[in-house]
This record gives sequence, structure tokens and C-alpha cells, in this order.
Amino acid sequence: MVQLIVSVFLYFVIFFGIAFILNMLLRQTWLMAFLYPIVVILIIDNVGMAEYFTNTATAFNDLGTRLLDIAFADIVILIAGFIGTIVSGFVIKFLRKSGYQMF
Repeated sequence: MVQLIVSVFLYFVIFFGIAFILNMLLRQTWLMAFLYPIVVILIIDNVGMAEYFTNTATAFNDLGTRLLDIAFADIVILIAGFIGTIVSGFVIKFLRKSGYQMF
């Protein structure tokens, strides 16, 4: 249980930070929120990205079985990361509205 709480906090903070830095540098507020599903697929799946283009059916079947086999704790941790990206978008919008110019 302690590991779940720590993992949720770490994923929230890590993806908040990554999204915040991307938002500052690229000025695309919701970019990381759109890229997050790709990051989750890279975390979950053991298939390389090229496999999705060369052997599409097998790669997506493997992805589907892996998505169905995810434990509840893993789902909670991944949702915490997504919430971190969303909160980062709101924070960056608030800071820009308050007059802060980042890069």
C-alpha cells in the first residue's frame, strides 16, 4: 500500500514536471496530454514502435492483451501521471494569464 501511494505521487510529479517543461519550451499547453497515451503504450507494451508499422495485427493484438492484463494499482498509477499532465496545463495557463512569460 505504501508503494502504491509513493508511486502515485512520483508519477504525478514526474509527468507534471515533464509536461510543464514541454509547455514552457514549446508553448503548446496541452501537448503532453495528447502525447501521454503514446507514453503509456511505450510503458505497457514490449513491442518496438516499428513493429506497429511492419507487423500491425500482431502488435495491436499484443497491446490489447497487455491492456486487459493491467492490474488495478497500475491503472491508478498511470491515471495519476495523466492527472499530472492535466494539472500542468492548467498551471501553465494560469501563469500565462497572470502575466508570466516563460521563454
